[in-house]
Amino acid sequence: MYNIFMDWFTNSKQGEAKKLISLLPGGTKHDQIMQELIHLGADAVFPLMEALQTQDLNLVAIYQQILARIPAASPELIKALRSAHPLIRGRVAEVFAISKDKNALPALVEALHGEFFTVRSRAALALANIGDARVIPQLLPLLKDREDEVRISACTALEKFQDPSTFDELANVALDDLKIEVRQAAVKALGSSRNPAAIPFLMEALRDSFWWFEREQVTRELLATIENMGEPVVEPLIEALGDREKTVRKFAITILGNLRDPRAIEEIGMALYDLHHEVSRTAAEALAQFGAPAIDVLAEALTHPEAGVRERAVLGLGKIHDERIAPYLIEMLHDPDREVKRQAIQSLGDLKDVSTIPALQEVAASRTDRELAAFAKEVVSKLAR
Repeated sequence: MYNIFMDWFTNSKQGEAKKLISLLPGGTKHDQIMQELIHLGADAVFPLMEALQTQDLNLVAIYQQILARIPAASPELIKALRSAHPLIRGRVAEVFAISKDKNALPALVEALHGEFFTVRSRAALALANIGDARVIPQLLPLLKDREDEVRISACTALEKFQDPSTFDELANVALDDLKIEVRQAAVKALGSSRNPAAIPFLMEALRDSFWWFEREQVTRELLATIENMGEPVVEPLIEALGDREKTVRKFAITILGNLRDPRAIEEIGMALYDLHHEVSRTAAEALAQFGAPAIDVLAEALTHPEAGVRERAVLGLGKIHDERIAPYLIEMLHDPDREVKRQAIQSLGDLKDVSTIPALQEVAASRTDRELAAFAKEVVSKLAR
């Protein structure tokens, strides 16, 4: 009689749980319902696990949050991780990622070697969230998994530990994987550590054309990752200014300009004379970011015999707001090269210094070059407003 009563009582509790679960879609009292389900404890576990089969991902997230807050759910979830449908196994792994239940460690490690890649992927992420560094050796083989999603998850998981002993293998992924998305995950893992030991690997990625050839967005992310390393990356970037590949030199200059470390000023100044226009222009723009400390380096280039170098020096000076700049730019209005003069007019306009209007009016009144005169008039008009 007692057993019959207990079965009835348990079933009624599970029925109550099912009713509460049915109220969650479109309901307005989510928090209250969630608390009631948590209070039901073990009696809510099977209905919630059954509900995990839904195709509504928003509801899946709610069910997972509830299960993660029911301690009594752990044994049944561990069983499900080993034997349930692959969809449920993956979602159960995500529950452990939320609960950080160390009791699940053996089952999650076992899941790393399972048949289904979605389960391997989610198990790796769950192990990272639990945060027990003893699982690192179990995660490393996943960097060579046949499935892209698993390799990405392995990189993301290892990122959580930021263990320098994993850097070599992450670097192999960053430099050798056939999928750029996987490489990105590996570089992110290396960069987020902010450990100087990761810098050589990031610099190697910078020199690899797979990273930047026709991949603008990917390139920006790589440069941002290197820049985020801060002061320790300055010297390797200065060394990269001597790279044979112009694109590498350009990227190194870009990062150095953003970092604004004074050690780089003279070295970037030398890049003003680079034979490749893009590199030279990037150097001028990078120097401008240093402001006043870069004025002398840019001013020195104003006398260079190559008109292109002078033009880019004028460009850089025009981006620095300092009272010493205007006289340099006014002088360049008399440069023998037309493009240098044009850039000087443009830079004076960018400077927004009304004291330069008379010099610009002189150019505007000249009949020697009507197009430049018209451009100077336009700039004067904007300055005079």
